[in-house]
Amino acid sequence: MAKLKAVSVLIVLLIILFALFFTGQRGTGEPGNVSELPGTVIAVDNEAILQSGAGAVGVQTATVVISAGAWKGHQVEAVNHLNGQLEMDEIYVPGDRILLAVQEVDHQITAARTINGYRQNWELVLFAVFAVALVVYSRVIGLKALFSFVAALGVLWLFYIPNLLAGVAPLPLSLAVLVLLSMVIILSVAGITRHGIAAFLGTVCGLGGTLGLTLFFGEKLSLGGMTTPFSTTLLVQGGYGLNFQHIFYSAVLLGASGAAMDIAMDVSVSMNEIKSKRSDIGMRELIESGFNVGRMVIGTMSTTLLLAYSGGYLTMLMVFVSQGTSVTRIVNMKMVAAEIFRILIGSIGLLMVAPVTAVIAGVLLTGGDAVWRVRPLVPESDEVAPAREEPLENLQGR
Repeated sequence: MAKLKAVSVLIVLLIILFALFFTGQRGTGEPGNVSELPGTVIAVDNEAILQSGAGAVGVQTATVVISAGAWKGHQVEAVNHLNGQLEMDEIYVPGDRILLAVQEVDHQITAARTINGYRQNWELVLFAVFAVALVVYSRVIGLKALFSFVAALGVLWLFYIPNLLAGVAPLPLSLAVLVLLSMVIILSVAGITRHGIAAFLGTVCGLGGTLGLTLFFGEKLSLGGMTTPFSTTLLVQGGYGLNFQHIFYSAVLLGASGAAMDIAMDVSVSMNEIKSKRSDIGMRELIESGFNVGRMVIGTMSTTLLLAYSGGYLTMLMVFVSQGTSVTRIVNMKMVAAEIFRILIGSIGLLMVAPVTAVIAGVLLTGGDAVWRVRPLVPESDEVAPAREEPLENLQGR
């Protein structure tokens, strides 16, 4: 009954968080008389498009039937501006579902333009597959993980990013937000337990050390904040007063925090399982077990960071190889140096999280037990004790 009540509470919290997230972002970035509406392309006019190498420039005109809102069923002519940027431009064909910006004046549509393909329905389907798989496998823990996932998304989107845009000091803000997220994510999954608290404290200590390394080596490598995507766009749109260097450092911390929480939870949960199976284990032996678990996890986690960051810049690496660029030139490029910085700072942060978490978990799980003697795995003497002989009458009576 208690578990069913907990599940019901989690479901209600998830619904509330979803509602807050979607209703908290009603702004469209458009004037007040412009609405964003989905529609279906029924015809296109490509006469004003000029091919420019692999890309295209010019204007495409699309005839679109609006499929939602007050103008559902209405047909409009929407313009699609192409700037020769393959990563941003989209050329539509009949049958495509797209998102429109529709301008109204005196209850009449006066203009319409295309924004992007309409993808959010399939994104919701993909999220639903993720949620169902998570809950089916992890059950109540899966619901807790969903709660922490949505809570983290809400904190980042509704609090963290708006405050960065408002000019709040990025590093103190980032550290405070990451401590809050670590608390929500770890304690919602593990509960307010000894191993949950150990994972949280280990993560926070690791983040503090990572921050110090970020500040020191960031200055030595002379890394500015303009290496991150869309930094120039943000600057042109009025972000002249923002500290882009510290925003870049905050991005490094944010990227490392997820892996730090992961390894802290791995170590603390493993130690908790050991303690539950061997209640007589001493603190020193338990900490040594935590160190062994941490070593194994770090062995693969550092490579995971390398692959994760390299995947985001795969095409850039392909360009370097195709042009025969020297290794010396590659590693000294600002953009490449920034990614090397991310990978190594994150990996060193993991190296700090694992042992700190092991020590904290060892103290908490043993209740501060000062038994530092390691129990021998084999008898100290090689002599085999003689078998006890039973009286003959006992053997005959069997």
